[in-house]
Amino acid sequence: MRTRKLATLLAGAALASTTLVAGATPASAAGPCGSSYTRVGVYNIGIEKYGYRTGILEVYYSSSTGKNCALTYGDGPYANTTSWKGVTISRGDGSGKDTDADNYKYYAGPVYVSAPGQCIDVEGISPSWTSVKLNNVHCG
Repeated sequence: MRTRKLATLLAGAALASTTLVAGATPASAAGPCGSSYTRVGVYNIGIEKYGYRTGILEVYYSSSTGKNCALTYGDGPYANTTSWKGVTISRGDGSGKDTDADNYKYYAGPVYVSAPGQCIDVEGISPSWTSVKLNNVHCG
């Protein structure tokens, strides 16, 4: 009886490890902004106002392109549901602004700005009445 349980346990573990490896994302897979971008910031939307997260603002940077990128995802009751999501990025002086906002199921963006040697401003909105805005961040 113990041998049969052990064999079942080992077979299950082998199947699980095969499934995990087969379903894993390859290390070279492109992120939401492109293959050369690295995530440099993740910011919660809605926690201070509601006590739970309504969205997530993510900021990325590519040293090869010199550009910053941002996206806003819905979270909590706004995750994977069509609702207002928005994202804006610009240089710290307000120039080079790129915005995307609409009723999206998953995320708004990506939006991009080139800001070599400067800071950036970013804002994430999810839903339409809740936002997080960061001024003069990710300077470089």
